[in-house]
This record gives sequence, C-alpha cells and structure tokens, in this order.
Amino acid sequence: MAGGDRISILPLEIKISVLSRLDFKDAVRTSAVAHSWRHLWTLLPRLHLHSFVDLLGLGLRRDFGSDPIWLERVFHLVSSLRGPILDFQLAFYCCPERHSLLQRLLNLLLQKGDVETLHLQNFNQRCLAVTRLPCFHALKELDLCYCHLILPADFPGFNRLTKLDLIDTLISSEDNLSLPVNLSFPSLRHLVFTFTDFEGVPLFYAPCLEKACIFHCDFLNLKPTSEKLAQLILGLVTSVAMASSLTLGFDALKNFSLVTLPFNFTFPRLRFLSFYLNTDTMDKRMYGAFVWLLKSIPFLEGLEIELWGDDLSQTNGVAILMRDLLAKKHDGFACLDRTVRSVAIEMNKLQVTASITMAQFFLLNAKLLKELKIVFATGAEVIPSMIEELKKVEIISSDAKVVLFDWINEKNYFEYE
Repeated sequence: MAGGDRISILPLEIKISVLSRLDFKDAVRTSAVAHSWRHLWTLLPRLHLHSFVDLLGLGLRRDFGSDPIWLERVFHLVSSLRGPILDFQLAFYCCPERHSLLQRLLNLLLQKGDVETLHLQNFNQRCLAVTRLPCFHALKELDLCYCHLILPADFPGFNRLTKLDLIDTLISSEDNLSLPVNLSFPSLRHLVFTFTDFEGVPLFYAPCLEKACIFHCDFLNLKPTSEKLAQLILGLVTSVAMASSLTLGFDALKNFSLVTLPFNFTFPRLRFLSFYLNTDTMDKRMYGAFVWLLKSIPFLEGLEIELWGDDLSQTNGVAILMRDLLAKKHDGFACLDRTVRSVAIEMNKLQVTASITMAQFFLLNAKLLKELKIVFATGAEVIPSMIEELKKVEIISSDAKVVLFDWINEKNYFEYE
C-alpha cells in the first residue's frame, strides 16, 4: 500500500482498544496520526477527568473552586461523544448552584448507554453534591466522595454492583430524605465506607461480600445511650457480617464500644481482621469491644492490629487491660483454639509495653499459631528488654515463629522459634 494509509485498514475495534489504553487527552492527540482516526476519540468508552487535568487544552485551571464553568465544559464534552461511556470518573468542586448541572450530566450519561463504572469525587467538603441517581442497570462499580445520593422511588436496586466506595456520602430515598435506606447488593464483593454523620447512613445486605473496610466512623458527638447510635452500629455490623475480610480503621472500634453489642452475633465467613487501636483513648469499653470481636469470629485465620497514639501514660493502661485479658486466657475464643495462624502487631516507640503484652496473649493462647510478627512503624526502636521479655513467653504452638520486623529497612530485625 505504497503511499496509502495503512492504519486505516485496522478494524475499528482495534483502533478504539489502542486509544482506550491512553489518557483521554493523549488519545485525542493520537487521533491526529491518521485521517481516518480523527473522530475515533468520540467513540472511546472511558472518560476520566481528574484533578489538575487540562483536558483538550481548554484552559481548565488547577483550582476547581475558582473555575465555575468546569462542569459546563465537561457537559459539552460528554455531549460531543458519540459512543456509550462505560467508565466515567469525574473530580469537581461542587456548590448548590451546580447541583442541577451535575444532574443533567448524569442524565446525559444514561442517554449514552448503561454506565458500568461511575466515580464522582467532590472536593468541597462543606457542600455535598446532591444528585438523583439515574437507573444505570449495568452499574458494577460506584465510588462517591462528599455526595448526597437520592434514589428514585422506582429505583430497581444495585443488582450488578460488585464494588462500592462511599466516602462521607449520604444515601436517602426520594420518598423520605431524612431516613436512611436499606439497600440490597446481591453481587457486591468489595465495600469501603466512611461517615462523619449518622444521618443518612445506609444499611446494607450483601450476601456475597468478600472485603469490607470501615474508616473514620466519627459518631462520638452522640451520647453512648443514644438509641439512634445503637441502631446504626448494629446496622453496620450486620451489613458486613458476611465479609471474609474486614478492616476497622481509626475510631471504628471505639464507636463499637459505645453500645451494647449483640451477645450471640457471629461473622461466619470472616477469615482476616485488621483494626486500629488508639492507645490514647483505650478504656474498658474498647477492651470489651476487642474481646467481643475475638469471640464473634469463630474461624479467624489472620489478624493485624495497629497500635497508635501519642500519650505514653495511656499505653501502660492498655497493657493493664491486656494483662487482664491474658489472665482470662482463651475462655470463649474459639478461633484461638482452632484457626488463628498469623498475628501482626504494628507499633511505634510508645507502644512497646502494650505490644509485648498483646504478643504474650496470642503466644500463650493461639494453639495453631504459625507466625507472630511485631512491626516497627516510623521512629520506633527495639529495646533489648523487649526481646528478652518475648523470649520468656511460653509459646503454646509448637510451630510458632516470632518475628520482629524492621519496617524502615524492610527486613527482619530478630526472629526465633
């Protein structure tokens, strides 16, 4: 094909596949390599408009708050696309004046075809982006940050959704905006959510859930006897009950400690648990929540505990509470008798005493333990007495190995069996 356009003979699917691997801006520029490619960018199924992006040289400034026509430009761009948009991700700065334009944008996406991936990241923490979610029947991944999602009365549900991230996002029904909604996710596998307000927190039913992460659950302004708080915490626990992996971040455990947790509750499929323990706020109620967790996970195999805090005087109190737990041994902890294989404790230089006491508990009670690892966070130091204290512990599991891991240099500082 001397002098001809060899690129033109490529099938359309291959051309679109090649361009889809590029950032949108680069894909538009690449469309100029051949005459037959000049409109291909309008058929791309993926559109990611993140922060600090000057899309198509439109002069979009870095400060979204000072760019009032950002959403308008995005709307016109989406209008110019000719194919369905399966993957749409948008970062924007919302204010009440832009809610209607955001709604028009989502409705336009629905007209383009069924979206499978939808990410909306609002940078304005003081103003939730309020929008009514269209019925995206093919939606598989939903990621919302600082949004207020209103579900229509005839909303068919999230039947195909497999991944859900809700970052400080409220969900309510069009029928009653003040009440939280009960949502069913028959296909959901991955769930991440953070909330700073108990109003509008949805309750989930996810029978296929594999991994759940709860971060920044800041309901501490509510009184411990608050009936709403008790209902919320119980709802959160029930929502993640079927997960096989659970992460409780920051003050999530403290919130659990503020209410009476169900006595006979179990996580039947949970195999891995990771949680943060703030030694500055550790008290008997948090200790009780920790005990409740261990007793409620009969088949736990792996456990990660991150100790953090800045008050040295409080860490001794944590050690006292852990010694009380140690004295009770493994009464009621079925997982320690049957399934726990690995335990990792991450500490800083202030948590030496608490870490030793916690390590002693698991070494004395986990009958099938393979490895106990103490990880040193930034600034931590290993003192000789810590190693000596660990050597004194009677290890109940014949296969257990104790490892002190240097996080900074990424190597084992010390280990023994």
